[in-house]
Amino acid sequence: MILPIVWKNPAIPGFASLEWGHTVFFFPSTMTQVTNTVRFVLDGQIVEAQGKRRTTTVLDYLREQLHRTGTKEGCAEGDCGACVVMVGELNAAGTGVDYVATNACIQLLPSLDGKSVKTIESLIKPDGTMHPVQEEMVKCHGSQCGFCTPGIVMSLVNLVQTNASPVRQDITDALSGNLCRCTGYVPIIDAAAKACEKKTALKLDDSADLPLLKEIRRSSVPTLSLDGEIIVQPVVRTKKGNEFVSPATIAEVADYLLKNPTTTLLAGSTEIGLQVNKQFSRPDHIMYLGNVAELRQVTETSSAWRIGAAVSLTQVEALVAQAYPDFTEVLRRFGSPPIRSTATLAGNIANGSPIGDTMPCLMALGASLVLRRGEKTRKVLLDYYYTGMKKNVMEAGEFIEAVELPKPLAGQVFRAHKVSKRFEQDISATCAAISYTLKDGKLSGVKLAYNGLAPSPCRAPKLEALLEGRVPYEVKAAELDAAIAASFTARDGLRATWAYRAMVARNLALEFIEEQKEVA
Repeated sequence: MILPIVWKNPAIPGFASLEWGHTVFFFPSTMTQVTNTVRFVLDGQIVEAQGKRRTTTVLDYLREQLHRTGTKEGCAEGDCGACVVMVGELNAAGTGVDYVATNACIQLLPSLDGKSVKTIESLIKPDGTMHPVQEEMVKCHGSQCGFCTPGIVMSLVNLVQTNASPVRQDITDALSGNLCRCTGYVPIIDAAAKACEKKTALKLDDSADLPLLKEIRRSSVPTLSLDGEIIVQPVVRTKKGNEFVSPATIAEVADYLLKNPTTTLLAGSTEIGLQVNKQFSRPDHIMYLGNVAELRQVTETSSAWRIGAAVSLTQVEALVAQAYPDFTEVLRRFGSPPIRSTATLAGNIANGSPIGDTMPCLMALGASLVLRRGEKTRKVLLDYYYTGMKKNVMEAGEFIEAVELPKPLAGQVFRAHKVSKRFEQDISATCAAISYTLKDGKLSGVKLAYNGLAPSPCRAPKLEALLEGRVPYEVKAAELDAAIAASFTARDGLRATWAYRAMVARNLALEFIEEQKEVA
């Protein structure tokens, strides 16, 4: 409550004051000053993490503060899966908890505020009974050294929360982010299948968590000053003024970035988590976008999808599965389920890696970005977004609000393929994507894009011109080789030599039109 009183002594401990005319309004400082407390639910109890740095990882807090040592650190970069936990949020109806498997090693603790967590220790019931997945892992001898086992179990338990009858492909996909060097995967896959045969006790009992999640639920409306100005309340603030903020509305995001244009935007933490762990990065201002409802929405028209900047790759994968199967396959090989459950299209685009997987697909499909600065928005074709390695056209305080992805047109062909040393969960050597139609047996409207060949993902206009209007079987490998040599600067990289990449780029282009040769 705000209490209007007569001005007498402005130095009242624990109170802040704001003069308005001849009346001074006093209000408890806790209403405007951060408590430096991250609150989340763990097994029927509210945990209050106080005074932790804004870059503390979920893994470090679980192990060092809560002594949940079942969760292991293997790689500290979201690659091995030994640290997988389940992070939950209230569903839209408030009647249950929606979980995602998450790599605790790269998730930042303040992003848990208002959510719940399940660790391997959470699976044991009060009477000591194990979860069916754990029981079958024992019976099928799915564990030897045991270091990776907690993460494997959590990945499988997360799977059966929404799929109690998984087929083998579902199980292997769920395990694609968990590395085991002891048993091999046959006993682990068998354990998952046998656990699901029971059909009972697969779903976690989170009834005790529901009222607590409602109690700590973050506000869905912004805090306003007496003048009606937005005040973005920090989750964590240091004595130096560095902050971790978690806004609920897009208006808060825009306002905060205008005032703090160097803020690091955090969505899936699949890049920032690496910087924190490997480069010891400590950004001054971090803004978590995972609670902004507008950025988590997908809307559509008859011609396109509008994908919010905080929509996960898992959601995008399901969204485009029927329209663009090749794009879905590229996404399926993007990291692992725990990575895709938090990573976003906008994050992959904004990161701007020369070998970013999603950008060639989006460019070939003619995707655009909705950029916002303050209350103003503008649309930029993804083709023109990058200006160099890790450089783009965004102004200070501007951010990606949404990605607009066109729906397929009648007769449109879309093909894409990623080449990497390891089939799953590996970085591209080269990823290529093409879109075209056939008119009178000739290629038309060709859009061809690559990663790995230039300082940023890009279209290949000289190759497009070579293909445009041609009958597919007339296109020769030597022509493509010449166009590639004229389009890109030869450079070797850590993932592949230039000779290899150039050859792959040519062969993928030929592969993409090969089916049309057969039709012709």
